[in-house]
Amino acid sequence: MSPASRPRMTGIGRVLVVVYAIMALAATGRSLVQIVEDFDNAPLAYSLSAASALVYILATIALILSQSATWYVIAWIAIVFELVGVLVVGTLSLTHPELFSHDATVWSGFGYGYFWVPLVLPFVGLWWLVTHRHGAPEREPEPVVEGSSW
Repeated sequence: MSPASRPRMTGIGRVLVVVYAIMALAATGRSLVQIVEDFDNAPLAYSLSAASALVYILATIALILSQSATWYVIAWIAIVFELVGVLVVGTLSLTHPELFSHDATVWSGFGYGYFWVPLVLPFVGLWWLVTHRHGAPEREPEPVVEGSSW
């Protein structure tokens, strides 16, 4: 199979997309419930939950379509935004807990409510984007040579 016809979304790439999709669903569900039931009590936290949901949705789509140069760039932007969001909201939730006193966001405490997946995920996503950059030829697996080299 030629490098051009080989799918990029294999192995860890597929796992990455699945985890992003799960986070998109979780963040969307959480933010919808928070906004519908109790928005007036924590508008900042609930708005940040909705923003994180949109970022996860965009990152999921962008990773799936990252074969395109445009979507590859969008994936970078979404994942860098996600990383900044996790670091800023995570820090603020610890240094200024009154901003998030009523209910946490997906990114509060660096994602402790989601077993720190929101903190680790953008680093894995950026690693995957670097190792699968658009236009770079995919490496062919090294052939297995049987026998001794002596």
